[in-house]
Amino acid sequence: MFRQALIAGGGIGGLAAALSASRAGWDARVYEKAATFNEVGAGVQLGPNAVRVLHGWGLAGALARVAAFPDRLRVLSALSGRELGVLPLGERTLKKYGAPYATVHRADLHGLLLRAVRGQGNIWLKLRTGVAAYSDSGREITLTTHAAAPGLEVEADALIGADGLWSRVRESMLGDGPPRNTGHLAYRALVSQAGLPERLRSQQVTAWLGPGLHAVQYPVCSGEKLNVVVIVQGIAQGDLQGWDHNANAADLQSATGFSAAPLRELIQAITEGGSASAPAWRMWALCDRPPMLGAHQHARGRVALLGDAAHPMLPYLAQGAGMAIEDAAELGAALAQALDPAFDVPTMLQRYALNRWQRNARVQARSLRNGEVFHADGMLRWGRNAAMKLLGKRVLDMPWLYGAKSRNV
Repeated sequence: MFRQALIAGGGIGGLAAALSASRAGWDARVYEKAATFNEVGAGVQLGPNAVRVLHGWGLAGALARVAAFPDRLRVLSALSGRELGVLPLGERTLKKYGAPYATVHRADLHGLLLRAVRGQGNIWLKLRTGVAAYSDSGREITLTTHAAAPGLEVEADALIGADGLWSRVRESMLGDGPPRNTGHLAYRALVSQAGLPERLRSQQVTAWLGPGLHAVQYPVCSGEKLNVVVIVQGIAQGDLQGWDHNANAADLQSATGFSAAPLRELIQAITEGGSASAPAWRMWALCDRPPMLGAHQHARGRVALLGDAAHPMLPYLAQGAGMAIEDAAELGAALAQALDPAFDVPTMLQRYALNRWQRNARVQARSLRNGEVFHADGMLRWGRNAAMKLLGKRVLDMPWLYGAKSRNV
């Protein structure tokens, strides 16, 4: 049976959805409003739950060529520099969860998905074409696009909203208003390891926890570059949809002035490597939505949401990309069943929603909780540090997250 899915958004989630739909036997049309397929930002951490899906799609080799595979996660006090806890990764993660823990540049992850999509004969990619509106007749979806040229109307069996945090598809489907400004700002930098003093280079994941802020650093680009993110509490002003600004390094250095010498040295070294034309730091205002309340927020009729369009979350569990990839795999399983005349598309999209919303809500909630724990002060900070020192990897490991079985259709 011929089926066609329309996918709004050509980011990591949209391409993963297209690839999964294609593998499920559907034709897919991807509509991306940008002029080129690319990913802004810097690094992505991929837990073994997400890496297993990519491996199941035959992308193990492609991932291995661009990712780094750290051998451990260290948690340090941003105040003293003392080690609070360590989680072995590397071979331990591979043996325990069936896939490694990977760190990768967003553009590299997007690029390997794009190459995989272009290798499929039943996926069409359309640039400079966004979603204007859609209608669901119950029998089919009609998508109206907007572009530099006159918009088009396209009919299909399903519409997948993978159009990110400010999703137009979500706005039409749920009408629940814009995302919320969390009051957290992320300063991000990507630097060549060779350009850093040797003592500041690293091939592991390091998290620094301090009052009102935390920082994370890890290797990407096969270990050749270091991704650094510092998240501080502060309210962004202006148009949050267009938020992608050159950061004021002086503000960042002021916010981290109390931190341990190694973290201050890293921030200073990165700052000195920038210039007026190519600033070292970029800044994003972090926005999210409350944890999902039910399957109705994931799919209605012939329309389903995926990734940030459905469940944007703070990066404090490093699972934003992972949940989008898991969504895509589960979506593919549902679409494959919808090829059977005994199962209609709305029913299978509802099954996708039922199978995903609780896990996504749990990850959203844990991300919020981690933000409180990471930025804690006073007795909560003392208790956090004591628990990590006493229990170590038992606190840092997450079998419920990394070991959950996911589809790899």
